[in-house]
Amino acid sequence: MTHLTDLHTEEERREIRRLLLELYHDPHNRPAAERAKQTGILLKQAYAEGAPLRDAFGNSRLLMALRTVCLAASEIGLRGDALTAFVVYAATAPEQGEEMCKTVEKVLGLDTAAALRAILRVKSIESKAETMQTDNFRNLFIAQAGDMRVVLLLIAESVVLMRSIRDTDNTAEQQRVSTEASALFAQLAHKLGLYKLKSELEDLSLKYLEHDAYYLIKDSLNAKKQERDAYIERFMAPIRKMLDEEGLKYHIKGRTKSIHSIWQKMKKQKCGFNGVYDLFAIRIILDAPPKEEKKQCWKVFSLITGQYESNLKRLRDWLTVPKSNGYESLHITVRGPEDKWVEVQIRTERMDEVAEHGLAAHWRYKGVKSSGGTVDSWLADIRSALETGNEGLLADSLTQGTASQQDVYVFSPKGDVYRLPAGATVLDFAYLIHSKIGNRCVGGRVGGRNVPIRQQLECGQTVEILTSATQQPRQEWLNIAVSPHAKSKIRAALKELQAGESAMGREVLERKLRNRKLEWDESLINRLIKKLGYKESALFYKALNDETLDISDVLDTYVELSRHEQGLAERAATRSAEEYQADTELESRAKSSDDVLVIDRNLKGIEFQLAHCCNPVYGDDVFGFVTVSGGIKIHRTNCPNAAALRSRFGYRIVKARWAGKGGGSYPITLRVVGNDDLGIVNNITSIISKEEHIMLRSINIDSNDGLFSGILTVMVDDTTRLEALLKKLRTVRGVKAVSRA
Repeated sequence: MTHLTDLHTEEERREIRRLLLELYHDPHNRPAAERAKQTGILLKQAYAEGAPLRDAFGNSRLLMALRTVCLAASEIGLRGDALTAFVVYAATAPEQGEEMCKTVEKVLGLDTAAALRAILRVKSIESKAETMQTDNFRNLFIAQAGDMRVVLLLIAESVVLMRSIRDTDNTAEQQRVSTEASALFAQLAHKLGLYKLKSELEDLSLKYLEHDAYYLIKDSLNAKKQERDAYIERFMAPIRKMLDEEGLKYHIKGRTKSIHSIWQKMKKQKCGFNGVYDLFAIRIILDAPPKEEKKQCWKVFSLITGQYESNLKRLRDWLTVPKSNGYESLHITVRGPEDKWVEVQIRTERMDEVAEHGLAAHWRYKGVKSSGGTVDSWLADIRSALETGNEGLLADSLTQGTASQQDVYVFSPKGDVYRLPAGATVLDFAYLIHSKIGNRCVGGRVGGRNVPIRQQLECGQTVEILTSATQQPRQEWLNIAVSPHAKSKIRAALKELQAGESAMGREVLERKLRNRKLEWDESLINRLIKKLGYKESALFYKALNDETLDISDVLDTYVELSRHEQGLAERAATRSAEEYQADTELESRAKSSDDVLVIDRNLKGIEFQLAHCCNPVYGDDVFGFVTVSGGIKIHRTNCPNAAALRSRFGYRIVKARWAGKGGGSYPITLRVVGNDDLGIVNNITSIISKEEHIMLRSINIDSNDGLFSGILTVMVDDTTRLEALLKKLRTVRGVKAVSRA
């Protein structure tokens, strides 16, 4: 390798020698003498044939590669063939990529060549800054890399590059790599738990992209560090005392937001440094048994909001309904001493473990959408491997494991990235862009050649959709499309086409019935359609319009059904209430049943569900409604839908009443309206938390023009407890109205 230093300055030569000593000091990174010699020969030959020696900033590509592999080895723990591949990449021209890979495969082996191919594949991706910041582009990047070690090396390369471009004159390229570092590599680093590298990337990118903002925040933080630490201790003192008095097991983490995070808040809230609400953030982590987790979290919530004024507009309840990525926590923002706002996050040890090491890593719960199970599982494996030192797992590639199930990411002609399921076709992509484009799709253009609608797509392709004004969706398209989205749009389009044909058939039937002075009975028509063997009314009317069904036979069957007990005796489509007779089996079941509902003629044991439209509670006046599937939905008698159900489907109504002593809890939604006074919401939540057998599940507050409107979901046992709670809430000063939704 020493001959290569002839191409560098004396200072660069000294650093190259130092980095080589540092890298090969670790026995795991020390290749055999013959392998090192072969690598040096490859590099020397490549540079002799005109391989690029320096990058866009004038840095030595070899020196930057050595810095990268040393950083990856020391900070991340990488070693082995991937490091060699990255050094070889430093002397590889893009147009000579495949030729170099073949040479490397012969000289250094398959694994080194595979890693080099992955590096070249990722480096060939070019995108606009806006696209680079999307979740889809990150996943395309990961999918193209294929090898876990390559992703980690490219994160390390980004850190090395950002450190070296402080004084560059190439400001345009500095802006590009800074955007890439912030939008792509910092996000991946945080996802993988490489928090130190992530923070450095974000802060350096802010330093180059927003120079004045960076130094304003940095100077402000440095000036008040001691004051800030003392304040956090003053803030926590009364909270520690309350938690200790309650006998709760806990520990507390206090932190100040990073410079980059503070700047993001300042932009979002359009305020200055002193206007950032949650400049200080506290995490209270409880050691609670599984059954007590939510109860203890809400207990801490009540204690803190009792001590400090809270801003419930900034309440984030991910206890009641966790995020789709599994994240659970309760976030509140309170006004501490000296009128400073502090964010407090309340969670348990289990929830904190999920947030720190599971799918709910910080960059995901900051608002980036879920990106699909395969990529998430892969990233979780990387993080696990880094923590355990499992080099075998790090060496695995997506192509050896989950590639067959992996999503496909393709570019539009404008450079936007779209995600599709594995095996997706041109037709799937057309419907993903817009349903109108999908309906008119006749094919596509991929890589400069025309392809049919059934052509399967591959990661990284640029796809243009070809359309025709005369094209219409066809039934066989359902066998071509792979994505549920495309299939649903195709079905909708086919139904719309059928609707026009079936409308004519319906008009024919209506006219024939009027001619024979027969009344149109919708329920009887439905029975007629089923009796004639049609699963959908549209197909039945289409058959009438096409004259494949004899209208005379249809009318005769209709008359026959109408005369047979006025059309109520035999219903195939929907079971009538009269079908529920108390036979011996049901009676014996009722005797041993613990059901709290008795339906119709003293029947118990019948399958039922509580209707979501009115959420009945034990003690409400209720009735049963027989559904199409034969089950029973229980509604309150004053349900908003009760009148319509009785008038249209009276024959499907059954009596129902509560029996026994009740049991279990029922979700109830309450609407609260009142004056937006200081502390009123705290008073409401305090009343609910003190009630036995009543639990607050969620709360959503909105305020406007001095009034607040709240939607609360509580769990209650029966109407007696509910009425008692409503009376207490109405006595809260400032509350104007409390009603049950």
